[in-house]
Amino acid sequence: MNNSDDIEDPQVSHDAARIERVKELLVTQDELDHLVQTFKIFGDPSRLKIINALIEDELCVHEIAELMGMSQPAVSHQLRQLKQAHVVNSRRAGKHIFYSLLDEHVIQIFRICQKHLSEG
Repeated sequence: MNNSDDIEDPQVSHDAARIERVKELLVTQDELDHLVQTFKIFGDPSRLKIINALIEDELCVHEIAELMGMSQPAVSHQLRQLKQAHVVNSRRAGKHIFYSLLDEHVIQIFRICQKHLSEG
């Protein structure tokens, strides 16, 4: 049984120049791999909750754990992953380490996704 999508329409001609132009504009495999890793970071509910909280203010692990209803070790694990992915920064103030989002791009990604879903 043949699927009609698998059969080429003889009346459709492909524009080789357009295909080549688009091919040159595609991201490299290395860039694609980095994008996949970034989306994986945003694909975890705990990390998204932490990002959501850090959009609002700089917070320490204890504050994040209280907000999220998570243990401090669980929050620390997620923050470590966010830091390795260059999503959050940290700064030490005495015995406390405060976390904030690395830059405005993280907020934009979060807000764009929110907007996309609300307009869905």
